[in-house]
Amino acid sequence: MSNEQLQNCIEECLKCMVICNQCYKACLSEGHAGHMSRCIQLDRDCADICQLAASMMARGSEYAKQICELCASICEECGNECKKHDMEHCQKCAEACFKCAEICRQLSA
Repeated sequence: MSNEQLQNCIEECLKCMVICNQCYKACLSEGHAGHMSRCIQLDRDCADICQLAASMMARGSEYAKQICELCASICEECGNECKKHDMEHCQKCAEACFKCAEICRQLSA
């Protein structure tokens, strides 16, 4: 993996983390959090694994590839859940999650 690929993956993970946190916050403030509970839970899980993946890649951890594989799976699951909802923040989140999943899969291959 090149330095450029690594940096790109770190940046996408951090972008995804921010967008998942924004989606999580927006879902909570909409007044029907019970209906959005799966989305909220996956937003939080995705944000956390993206942060961990970025951190492990940045410090050159020997486990970065395995974490990126897990990150890709969680991002994909979160993206699939978010795309079910019509809210703009959920659609943006789904897009960010799918992009992050794709890049993490490429890096971990």
